[in-house]
Amino acid sequence: MYDVILLSLAIGEGSSAGACGSSCGGCGVLEKAACDTPRVPVRECADALTAGGALVEMVTAHSDAEIDEVIARLDGPTRADGLTWPASDSRVRLVVASATDGQLRAVVRRLVRRYAPPPSKRPADLAADRTVPDLPPIAILPLDVANTTDLAAQLGLPRVPSAVAEAVLSGRTRRLDLLRNDGGSVTVDGALVGGVDDNGRALPWRGRVEVDDAVLSGGDDPILACAIGNGAGYAEFDGLQLLAEGNAEDGTVEVAVAVPMIVKKRFKGTKIRIEVRRARGRAVSVLPRDGELQFLDDGVAGSMNRKRSWWTEPGAWAVYAG
Repeated sequence: MYDVILLSLAIGEGSSAGACGSSCGGCGVLEKAACDTPRVPVRECADALTAGGALVEMVTAHSDAEIDEVIARLDGPTRADGLTWPASDSRVRLVVASATDGQLRAVVRRLVRRYAPPPSKRPADLAADRTVPDLPPIAILPLDVANTTDLAAQLGLPRVPSAVAEAVLSGRTRRLDLLRNDGGSVTVDGALVGGVDDNGRALPWRGRVEVDDAVLSGGDDPILACAIGNGAGYAEFDGLQLLAEGNAEDGTVEVAVAVPMIVKKRFKGTKIRIEVRRARGRAVSVLPRDGELQFLDDGVAGSMNRKRSWWTEPGAWAVYAG
């Protein structure tokens, strides 16, 4: 039978060190103790795994280093080229208890950092369209079962603890595409580029948006929003359908930009129509034209003032699907 690690995060990507991203008010002794206490879904999943014969260990990570300690247990045997590589059939299976897609992304990002070889040591057995090997499968244990828009819900994965445990024990997996970016992170669902004002209205910005050889904006258009989709979570913005569909298994990224267009009508003056331009490809780049540009990537806020690129790693990561 397998050893199963149930990993919870007491950190949130994009928040300050040691902060979980919640509204608890700080990270003193009492708050740390609360983070270290397994939440109800985690305990229920652990009980179901134990009943199925697994040896279960519950771990709460407070830092990237502690996540790395868990991931290291998924390593394969030492290779002749000295690269750290995941085991092809590990006795250890990993369950990630995530309150947000950003927390899930934090774990996948550490998987990539551990197993992605440097370009100078690229091995011959690495697929030509990839920069990382097949990452070890993980199970997603949603801590908010009522959330119908997170990645687990989009993929139709098990959501209740007993069903997640059953999926882990079954060993059945689905391989999914992963987006890497030149900012050193990854995207499991999608990104929304562009900010809003205090009333939630989109703030137009200008920039060059390219998908492979297709140019969605040359830099002169006022862009209301730019969606970069590996999944379907960023398909809509302010009631506007941006992405046509989300598919994390087709080897491409879908990109859409929303641009206001002035339409002149005879005898009726002018009106504004929102034009949505879409394209699919292997890579996308966004180059802001004026100053700093805000974005959300898997729900984690960030900003950029220079070119940012995302590219697809087909089938790079996997989930236990039951």
